Amino acid sequence: MIIRSFVACTLVCLLAFSESLPAQQTPASTPSPTPAVTPTTESAAPEPPRAPLPNTLMDGTAIKVRLAETISSADAKTGQQVPFEVTEDVAVQGVTVIPKGAQALATVTEAQSKKNMGRGGKLNVNIDSVRLADGEKAQLRAVKDSKGGGHVGAMTGAMVATAIVFFPAAPLFLFMKGKDITIPKGTEVTAFVQGDMKLDMAKFGAPPVGPAAAPVNAMASITVESSVPGADIEVDGNFVGSTPSKVDVTPGSHSITVKKKGYQSWTRTMNVSGIGAKINAELDQQATGTK
Repeated sequence: MIIRSFVACTLVCLLAFSESLPAQQTPASTPSPTPAVTPTTESAAPEPPRAPLPNTLMDGTAIKVRLAETISSADAKTGQQVPFEVTEDVAVQGVTVIPKGAQALATVTEAQSKKNMGRGGKLNVNIDSVRLADGEKAQLRAVKDSKGGGHVGAMTGAMVATAIVFFPAAPLFLFMKGKDITIPKGTEVTAFVQGDMKLDMAKFGAPPVGPAAAPVNAMASITVESSVPGADIEVDGNFVGSTPSKVDVTPGSHSITVKKKGYQSWTRTMNVSGIGAKINAELDQQATGTK
């Protein structure tokens, strides 16, 4: 009897559970509405590289620099300037604007020596600027793309702008538990130009390009010959030599006269360009007078 009662109770419980199960599963089987996701075109397609601008040190130009002295969290001070030197020439339009050996500067923004209880030191360095060949300064940052991306996306805005990143040295020097952070002289990093910088290329020894290439007082040459050698040459009424001769004049309109005693004068007005000109005067003998 006891066994039968136990079996009967078990069956009743199973029937009750099976009846309630569909009711519990029905809401779960109904799919919840999924919010629509609008694709972002900026993330789908990377921004194409910019075309170089004339006479411009472009934003994001890589500047390879080397630490000129050892710095350590044990003795560094906030606000201290840290010298670097450029290790490779940087050129614009084939002209070196940042020579190898030029000075770059960084600033210590935080420095704490190691503490007790195994707490390591802190050392933050911000890259600032580099000296150009003409004496001007170009502002620098520590990453190529200031808009973020990759590990940059995890940085704060200030870090993206200036915090120097000692990769691959960072894991070796910046995360030593219980130690002072020491970055040895000669550590090489790459900084990047912050913003486009317009340059006066003439200050870097670049030859002038375009209309400015020809000086205002440029001269043109006229080669003057005559059928009778030794004739006088006059330009705009001024004697300048005898044929054959090469005469320098300013570009523009000029009156050229060739004359010799016993011959009729030869005169032409001509427009002389920067490439010069050549003329040959045919002198006719004057008619002999009759009595």
